[in-house]
Amino acid sequence: MNSHLQAVSLIGSLGMALMVMLLRFRAAARPVNAMKIWMPPLGMSTGFFMFAAPSTRIPWLWALCAFAIGVVFFAYPLIRTSRLTARGGAVYMERSKAFMGILLLLLAVRLLLHEYVEAYVSIFQTGALFFILAFGMIVPWRVAMYVRYRRLLEQSGADET
Repeated sequence: MNSHLQAVSLIGSLGMALMVMLLRFRAAARPVNAMKIWMPPLGMSTGFFMFAAPSTRIPWLWALCAFAIGVVFFAYPLIRTSRLTARGGAVYMERSKAFMGILLLLLAVRLLLHEYVEAYVSIFQTGALFFILAFGMIVPWRVAMYVRYRRLLEQSGADET
């Protein structure tokens, strides 16, 4: 059963990575607004309901470490490669080849670490750790994006769409 869960986890990770890349390409063609910046972390926060299941629970220290790793090591490259520009009275996200490369690198790191971590904790706890790590990555990235977005609105006089 464990190998089936690993296969499902791998396929799910690859599918989610592909979906994120496609959504990022499509999003570059439309203006950014505060709702579009905040919805991913808000939507992702519902994943914390997984901890209602005892099999996913982990020690608080592990959770704090996973969150800190997401903030320190994974949010920074996303913050550095995400660019917003004001055009035609609106703010747009610029496409970045580096951004897609970083997403692929993050996926590879996740897949490589997954096997290592899973040797010490259950597959459900591994999923919980990587969820918290991802949440630690997305929150600072979106906060930085929102700060840049507000700054661009003020500087350019663009409309908040």
